[in-house]
Amino acid sequence: MNGRESGSRRARRIEVFGTVQGVGFRPFVHRTASGLGLDGWVRNVDGHVEVAAAGRPAALDALVERLRGQAPPLAAVRDVRVGPLNGDTPSAGAGFVVRDSAPPARSPLPREIPADAAICAACLRELFDPADRRFRYPFVNCTDCGPRATVIEELPYDRERTTMRGFPLCPPCAVEYGDPGDRRFHAEPLACPACGPQLAYRRGAEPAATGERALRGAIDAIAEGRIVAIKGLGGYQLVCDAHNATAVAELRRRKRRPDKPFAVMVKDLSVARRLARLDRTEWNALASPARPVVLLDAVAGAAVAPGVHPGTGRIGLFLPTTGLHHLLLAELDRPLVVTSGNVTDEPIAIDDAEAYRTLPADAFLTHNRPIRARYDDSVVQTSGTTLLTVRRARGYAPAPLPLPVPAAQPLLAAGAQLKHTFALAHGRQAVLSAHGGDLEDAGTYAALQTYYAHLTRLTGIEPRVVAHDLHPGYLSTQWARAFPADRRIPVQHHHAHIAACAVEHGIAGPVTGVAFDGLGYGDDGTLWGGEILVADLAGYRRVGRLATAPLPGGAAAVRHPARMALGYLYGAEPLGHDPPPAHLFDAGPEQPLIRTMIERGLNCPHASSAGRLFDAAAALLGLGAEVSYEGQAAVALEAAAGSTPAQPLPWRLVRTGGLWVYDPLPTLTALLEQRAAAEPVGRLAAAFHTTLATATAALVERAVATGAPRTVCLSGGCFANLRLLTELTGLLREQGLTVLTGSAVPVGDGGIAYGQAAVAAALLAEG
Repeated sequence: MNGRESGSRRARRIEVFGTVQGVGFRPFVHRTASGLGLDGWVRNVDGHVEVAAAGRPAALDALVERLRGQAPPLAAVRDVRVGPLNGDTPSAGAGFVVRDSAPPARSPLPREIPADAAICAACLRELFDPADRRFRYPFVNCTDCGPRATVIEELPYDRERTTMRGFPLCPPCAVEYGDPGDRRFHAEPLACPACGPQLAYRRGAEPAATGERALRGAIDAIAEGRIVAIKGLGGYQLVCDAHNATAVAELRRRKRRPDKPFAVMVKDLSVARRLARLDRTEWNALASPARPVVLLDAVAGAAVAPGVHPGTGRIGLFLPTTGLHHLLLAELDRPLVVTSGNVTDEPIAIDDAEAYRTLPADAFLTHNRPIRARYDDSVVQTSGTTLLTVRRARGYAPAPLPLPVPAAQPLLAAGAQLKHTFALAHGRQAVLSAHGGDLEDAGTYAALQTYYAHLTRLTGIEPRVVAHDLHPGYLSTQWARAFPADRRIPVQHHHAHIAACAVEHGIAGPVTGVAFDGLGYGDDGTLWGGEILVADLAGYRRVGRLATAPLPGGAAAVRHPARMALGYLYGAEPLGHDPPPAHLFDAGPEQPLIRTMIERGLNCPHASSAGRLFDAAAALLGLGAEVSYEGQAAVALEAAAGSTPAQPLPWRLVRTGGLWVYDPLPTLTALLEQRAAAEPVGRLAAAFHTTLATATAALVERAVATGAPRTVCLSGGCFANLRLLTELTGLLREQGLTVLTGSAVPVGDGGIAYGQAAVAAALLAEG
């Protein structure tokens, strides 16, 4: 042979792009190529995988086909490029090997970073096998599971470019790492008790304990009712006994989280079934490698403290993620509250010294493997057979998302303010960051800056353009101002919501959008939040909305739903309906002052917000005059409604300013009057949901009758409310409309950045 091709033997260079590093892809290529009798090599190159293979043409074709369609479970192949192999042709009979990674080079596509994956079944068996050398070793992992995004420092993905570089492999681990037949072949986080990370337990001034003594110390402390800070995959977690009402109440006090439900980790699916009702979709989500928190209908009388999920009949459950979690649950044999390791509104602690300084724990179970990037736990729920992402983080992020209109220039989408994420985009992909919390203090903003620098370096996307919200007060908008004015693209908040839903479903053309959320800055300078839009990626027009009402005290009204009730009672947009009977509602001693503020227009911006309408309805029904977290009143209203069947309350649509507008005053009047007549709160809460769904469906029907598209996108935080989502979806489908909502992308503000990226890409394409 002359070096490249001869007779029946061919040589090919194959490049595989996608999530192909850190997911066992090189071992898969090695096994597949060897089984086909091919000679050659595979290696990581920058953010993709490169293969040189030589052999029979049919075997080469089979290799390419299998690379495309039979990749490992954690991999996602986006593109396979095949071309001639120029030079370095494998010799016949040389065999197939895994080569060292090539030096970093500019990848033609954005690099993809694998998400962390929960411990697999094989590693779990080893964890509890007394004959195995990894028996009870908390950091057991292989090519199919373990830390990825939280430990990667640079690409190509090799051990020396992760936080595992400080743990040289012992001889037995080195043998596994180099053995093509071993499932730990090139598993970069590979570890064992002899060479890997070690536990440490600290409690007050006591000497630190390590290994099994550390684990036992944490188990005993939790069993005694104490709060333990545990170092997880993507950050610290605060843990206590979910049965212990005193411990749960103390955790709430220390974390400054008086009402928002806690997530509960359970040992296995059988325990989950004792605490919540599960269907097949929910069961699969719980057991998936992502291991999200799944919001479920709690079983009445479930054996957890009442303070675990107050104000709602739903409970967030998840299964153990790591070997350490499994060891804790096996020993304690009870559900555990496992919540983010922070004080409310602060970033999750990932650094040990930071954790000791800031976390309100009685003791600390930590280890010496550094965490490179913060990843909170993901949260999902289901609607029928559809999985709906509430918070996209560990296990899902930072997997890329598609863009139907390619981003011609690398861009940043800065996101919103609450439930913050940002996105990096170039070409046909957008990388949506993990959930970062609310951008309301310097600590969260500093954490954002660190994560942004890390993610731009890993993906290779260096933004030249930034898309941002219209609201001038958002920290994300202020962040965007670091770019020159001619490199900034403002995107209206609700347009971004609808775009996020549309592009997740591959739609670039016009849709009818229903955007219901708390608040967003409108293009007219007012506050929006209950909008019917006709939109494509490049633009939109408003065709309907909810009536406006004042927010007495501005942002203070969000924390005091009773103020929103007074806003509707005394200052709702005049659309020809008689004022509601305000005398039937008692908001306490501040009612006269608030009424004066409303009547004089003192710090009372008006908003067309569905979220604030939920607040008002909840307050009128006595379900919360004040709240401690955003959306709490709506959660209470949904919980009160449950599955109670109901007929709509009175409602009306009014044509004003060229738009159809839902006037809620007849609805609120009926709530007040029927509540005064001792109608059950649950039935009224259910009727409110049915009314809002019915009125919204009518708004969409009016829009479609005048030419709006028959594909409807539902987006905005209000559609995390399953009762509203389900009822409205049913009514729209009865009209023969196609109804879409976010699944992989949160419908709330956690999806805003993805929509901003899609809009900016479309505008750049238009020039």
